[in-house]
Amino acid sequence: METIRLISPIDGSIFAERPVDADSEINGAVERARAAQADWARVPVTERAPYLLAFLEALVAMNDDIVPELAWQMGRPVRYGGEKGGVEERTRYMVELAATALADAAPPDHKDGFRRYLRRVPVGLVMVIAPWNYPYLTAVNTIVPALMAGNAVILKHAAQTLLVGERFQAAFDKAGLPKGLFQNIVLNHGQTEALLGSGKIDHINFTGSVAGGRAIEKAAAGTFATLGLELGGKDPAYVLPDVKMDHAVPNLVDGAFYNSGQCCCGIERIYVHEKVYDEFVEGFIAETKNYVVGNPLDQATTMGPMAQARFADAVREQKAEALRKGAVAHIGMKVENDREGSPYLAPEVLTNVDHQMSVMREESFGPIVGIMKVRDDEEAIQLMNDSPYGLTASVWTTDTDRAAELGDRIETGLVYMNRCDYVDPGLVWTGVKDTGKGGAMGTTGYDNLTRPKGFHLREAI
Repeated sequence: METIRLISPIDGSIFAERPVDADSEINGAVERARAAQADWARVPVTERAPYLLAFLEALVAMNDDIVPELAWQMGRPVRYGGEKGGVEERTRYMVELAATALADAAPPDHKDGFRRYLRRVPVGLVMVIAPWNYPYLTAVNTIVPALMAGNAVILKHAAQTLLVGERFQAAFDKAGLPKGLFQNIVLNHGQTEALLGSGKIDHINFTGSVAGGRAIEKAAAGTFATLGLELGGKDPAYVLPDVKMDHAVPNLVDGAFYNSGQCCCGIERIYVHEKVYDEFVEGFIAETKNYVVGNPLDQATTMGPMAQARFADAVREQKAEALRKGAVAHIGMKVENDREGSPYLAPEVLTNVDHQMSVMREESFGPIVGIMKVRDDEEAIQLMNDSPYGLTASVWTTDTDRAAELGDRIETGLVYMNRCDYVDPGLVWTGVKDTGKGGAMGTTGYDNLTRPKGFHLREAI
């Protein structure tokens, strides 16, 4: 029997092992989901909400166990308390928004003798293929609004975070959600591709690499399933001369290195106006040197290992290439086990970088950042847009109007001013270019998990 093994980045041990589901079990899960969804779609939105809030309560109650479990699975230090805060914020917001987002809408022009309205109806069966880097938050983004909109959900979680899917299942079971409406399954790549190509899935949400997104599109080709794809990123920041330095430095350091840099919207490149460049770089280096790299189960650790050694080795190669081309490294932190083939990796800050280096063009997804000096806004915008990706971008200034004007010109899904690495559930989570398509959160999230159905009713004559 084929099994999926979860290798812990802490010590290389097998932390969990699960058999993949048999094809008959997969087919059974789809059939149960279809049957449950047909009944669920007839449940009023206001009556769905208590189930989702009960799920949230059950999941939050597990947090003391979830936090060290996350450390063992993907390396995030226990001192940060897991993902409870974000899960609560997003779940409560999307549950509260549902009644408004899913309400019938009448056309603006009234016609006597006719009743006309647009209704958002569930797409049917939603499959969520979730990543390991924020295994609860990324899954909640789709699972909660999908269920609130009247869909059934099948979750296939990343091998690196196998146990997260089981936590979701236990929480929904505790909440009393109708059987079959949410199901966690364990699949290999071949089974996943077969299910996506079967025509039995109505909407697919995937968070992962660009290559993974292309594989998802290929597998689902011809099924007409709708897609939500959040793929690679190379998120930039622009620091303007009027920046509040004591705010920007610690926030950008955190944005670059939190979760060992394994954040979809983590800061991977920074462009600093020449007037404040030296001051910013000095402060950024000093702040970075405060990190403590080590075992994530230790409360003193502020940066744990990367999820897998191969991810850390990819960052090491980016750094080596940049140094060969003239970049300057400023941290040089000595860390036990920081060597090729190890997931433990110290943070690094590079200057004298340019866009001929992969560290400024290709996704790093690790604790490394390049900082470039720019002359003016025009150069900053040109460099920020010189990327195949576009998820988020941040502008650091005291001038809100200027930030908004610059944001209009940045090719990105979301623009921040004086913050980064955050998902606002009231807006949208989306990307452009190779970062993908679709969108989660806010009313857009509900639009992408439903289909429009028009009603044109002529009154009796």
